[in-house]
Amino acid sequence: MITTDEIERRVEKVDAEKSARRTAAAREVGELAHRRTTLVEQLADVERRLGAVIAAAADVIGTDELAEFTDVPAADLTSWLTAGKPRARRGRPPGSRRTKPEIQSGTSPAPAPAEGRPGSPPAGVRPSVGQGERR
Repeated sequence: MITTDEIERRVEKVDAEKSARRTAAAREVGELAHRRTTLVEQLADVERRLGAVIAAAADVIGTDELAEFTDVPAADLTSWLTAGKPRARRGRPPGSRRTKPEIQSGTSPAPAPAEGRPGSPPAGVRPSVGQGERR
């Protein structure tokens, strides 16, 4: 029969192997995520610069001609160009919201219609139990 010390040693061995794999996985994910963040920032900077160059040259060359010369799809060139432009605001301008109508004092809103089946008591009211009836 196996001793408790041997059981403990086996468990620790498995835990150590699992812990090493978990540590390696977490370390690699962290490093790759950091690298990805750096690349995303670099890509955003390149796209901003592309948009600025395209916008600055718009008076001498259009996106269709740039696409023809560079083999870069016109849709990509247009997206870089428009990405740097501020978007138009949607909705109402500040201060133009309608105010809620005021309720005149002394009046109360109409009661809500009762829900449920016809003849059933209103919500929250229990029907009384007659003699000989069970609940």
